[in-house]
Amino acid sequence: MNKELEHQFITELENNQNIVHKVCSLYTHDRESHNDLFQEITIQLWKAYPKFRGESKFSTWMYRVALNTAITLYRKSKKRVLTQDFDSVIFKIKADEYDPEEEKQLTLMYDAIRQLGDIDKALVFLYLEDKNYSEISETLGISEVNARVKMNRVKTKLRTILNP
Repeated sequence: MNKELEHQFITELENNQNIVHKVCSLYTHDRESHNDLFQEITIQLWKAYPKFRGESKFSTWMYRVALNTAITLYRKSKKRVLTQDFDSVIFKIKADEYDPEEEKQLTLMYDAIRQLGDIDKALVFLYLEDKNYSEISETLGISEVNARVKMNRVKTKLRTILNP
């Protein structure tokens, strides 16, 4: 990969890394697993970047890769996220330190979201990120109508979880 492409990737990742942190928060329960999943998603983004054609926004593509990586690893092992050796990656990324205190008020919501199925989690995440149904359907690979129907069902599930 050429230096210009590498620089573009690192810049985009640094500018959008909060997306990855949020996905990690949905699919992990402790800091070590969060960091492991963050690294694995970063590696998968790096591997896939040469195929990124710019047909969608970088952030939309990043959501798709991050969610697919998290879902795949979560399904493989709910105990421990398996990762590749990050030191073997040829680039270094300046990472903002993730502060779980900043998201403390979201703890109850995250706990409720964690009780949902994998696709429902992804749907809620994108909805909370203020993505419109067109972007949600594109990211998840489902129809816009299906995204709306699923979201209404998920809202009902969350109300039941949060207000038993």
